[in-house]
Amino acid sequence: MSDARFEDGAEQPLRLIAQDAEGLAVIAALLQDAVFPITEMSLVRHKRRFALMLNRFRWEDRDAAAQAGRKYERVQSLLVFEDVLAVRSQGIDRSDKDMILSLLDISFTPGADGTGLVTLVLAGDGAIGLDVEALDATLRDVTRPYLAPSGKVPQHDL
Repeated sequence: MSDARFEDGAEQPLRLIAQDAEGLAVIAALLQDAVFPITEMSLVRHKRRFALMLNRFRWEDRDAAAQAGRKYERVQSLLVFEDVLAVRSQGIDRSDKDMILSLLDISFTPGADGTGLVTLVLAGDGAIGLDVEALDATLRDVTRPYLAPSGKVPQHDL
């Protein structure tokens, strides 16, 4: 059995930019249930850039996979925020280098003069807050899709 390929669905890797709350909501929907090791979180202070390398579920392919009777996919994606002034977290043990985090949602709360707070909500009551000078987020797929290890669509108990 081989991994899925972009060519299988004649699709292209995602590359999205968000500069307002509505655009960020689209990225958040595509990243719901993405997982990442805590070690794949990086702040480059001198560039004011915060980045995450995530393994995201391919929500945009879910219905096509179900209709075709093929397995669900994930893809590695890079989420980058520019113009980051400060990063805070809660409910995360940053010293635990084996921790795997699960992203549930991303939101933007505007502040004065275009500034604001980006909040990444994690499973288990964790959160990451980014104080930004302006909202500038990019989501880019950086690998080919691969079969989701669980073989299932992520689900949440309500």
